[in-house]
Amino acid sequence: MRRTSARLADGREIVYFDEGETPREPSPDPRVLPPAATGSEMRFDPLLREWVVIASHRQGRTHLPPSDDCPLCPSTDGRDTEIPAASYDVVSFQNRFPSLVPDHGRVLGDIGEPAPSRRAGTGRCEVLVFSSDHDASFADLSPARVDTVMAAWIDRTLALSALPGVEQVYCFENRGPEIGVTLHHPHGQIYAFPFVTPRTRRMLDSATAHHESTGGDLFADVLRDEREAGVRVVARSEHWTAFVPVAARWPVEVHLYPHRRVPDLPALSRDERRDFGHLYLDVLRRLDALHGVPLPYVSAWHQAPVREGRDLFHLHLELFSVRRAPDRLKYLAGTESGMGVFVNDVAPEDTARRLREAAP
Repeated sequence: MRRTSARLADGREIVYFDEGETPREPSPDPRVLPPAATGSEMRFDPLLREWVVIASHRQGRTHLPPSDDCPLCPSTDGRDTEIPAASYDVVSFQNRFPSLVPDHGRVLGDIGEPAPSRRAGTGRCEVLVFSSDHDASFADLSPARVDTVMAAWIDRTLALSALPGVEQVYCFENRGPEIGVTLHHPHGQIYAFPFVTPRTRRMLDSATAHHESTGGDLFADVLRDEREAGVRVVARSEHWTAFVPVAARWPVEVHLYPHRRVPDLPALSRDERRDFGHLYLDVLRRLDALHGVPLPYVSAWHQAPVREGRDLFHLHLELFSVRRAPDRLKYLAGTESGMGVFVNDVAPEDTARRLREAAP
C-alpha cells in the first residue's frame, strides 16, 4: 500500500491509500472554496458533566445530493469533487463541514453563561471514503480492501492522536438514511476529540471498579463469558468473536472483540488485522440477510483514550441498527430519550440465533 498526502483548495489535508505499487502524483484541486469553518464551540453541561458541541455552521452542509452530484465520487472533466482524482482506492480528508475545528486561537464572546463553561470546539473531523464505487457498501468490499481501510484507520488514529490537545480518536460509519446519513457514497468518519467521551469515561469507570473488586479485566471477562455461553455468539474466527451483548439496547446489536486485549487499532498485530476483515464482512452480510433489505447501521470503534486508561481498555467494535422488522424502525421512547433507560423489544438471544441462521 502507498500513502500520499496532499492539500485541497482551501488548505485541508487529503490522504490517498493506494493498493498498487505505482506512486501517485496528486492532482491539484482547481476549485475556488471559501475558508474552512472555524465557528465550533463546546459548552459544559454541569448537571451531566458532559461537553456539548455547538456547530451552527453545519446547518448548510450537503444533504442527500443526487448520485451525479456526489462530492465523494472521483472528479471528472467538468465536475470537481472533494477528491481531485480520476480514480482512488481509499481516501481520507478533512471534513468541509466539521463539528470540531483546528485551534486558531479563537476567543469566545460573553453570552451570559452563569460560570465559565465554554471552550472553542478544537479538534479534527475527517471523512474516510472506502471505495470510488458510489453504489457499493462496506459489505461489498473485498477482504483486501478491508485491510486497506484498516490501514487507513490505523494511520489516521496515530496521526490524530499526535495532534496537540486530542484526547480520543473515534472511527465510525453510518449507513442508511434511517440512521441519519447525508451522503449515500460508502464512507465513514473519524473524530479527534479534545476530551474523553462520556461513553468511554463510563466504560473506564466500570473497568476500574471491576478490577478493584475482583482483580480481573472487565472486557476480557465479558468476552470469556460470551464465548463460553455461546448462545449469543454470531460468528468467530481465529482472532475475533462477534456476539450480541446480553443487555443489548438495540433490536440488532453486535460487538466484535479481538481475543487479545489491545487498547486501540494500532496495537493490533498483522494477523489480527487481516483476520478482522473476513469476520466483519461475514457479519455485515448476515445483517443484510436478516430482514432481506439493506440494514441501516452505526458501526463504532471503541478505542482507549490517548493518555489515560490504556491499561484497562479493550478495543472493540459496536455495530447496531434501528431496524426492528422489515417494515419497522425503532424510535427512542420517552424512557430512552428522557431518562436513558432503554427498552429492547427483541431478545438478544433471538437476534443472535437469527443472525447465525442468516445466509450471508
